[in-house]
Amino acid sequence: MFRIRNGLLALSAIIAATCVMFPAASQAQSAGCAMERVRGTSRQIMRCADGVTVTAEGGARFNLIDNNGDGQADAVSLRNKAVLVDVDSGRRPGGFQVVTPQAIAAVRGTRWAVDVKNGTTSVFVVRGRVAVGRSTGRQTVVLSVGEGVDVTRGSEPLTVKRWPRPRAAALLARLGQ
Repeated sequence: MFRIRNGLLALSAIIAATCVMFPAASQAQSAGCAMERVRGTSRQIMRCADGVTVTAEGGARFNLIDNNGDGQADAVSLRNKAVLVDVDSGRRPGGFQVVTPQAIAAVRGTRWAVDVKNGTTSVFVVRGRVAVGRSTGRQTVVLSVGEGVDVTRGSEPLTVKRWPRPRAAALLARLGQ
């Protein structure tokens, strides 16, 4: 579930203790997921048996997190570039998170993209709803289809905006969509 309050330090410790790096497609499986390269591109796709699919832009730095040690990924820690997350709520009962230096985005049964660059985390929803909060604050916003938010380390309020088609298309194109 989405816990931003009082859980940040615990989450950071869990990330540091349990992350599994996926630097190359040669690592066949970990945390219940298989990684494959998309032929003819530098993108990678991680497919998990529990209904989570993560498409990573070429060069994206991310770690897989298994918070409860059950062998299934609960979250992705994304350090740069973009990922597209697709969560099948019918097969994934506990939700899923993307953790970045600036934000935590969590959902049940949805599809969304997260991009980290130049000190900003941008989150865009393709399907469903996503809760997004600053990793160092209490404010949380909920995004619906076609909406996005840009999160920085500052303290100004998070502003949900309907993304213009060109901006959404450009991010999704980087992810092969």
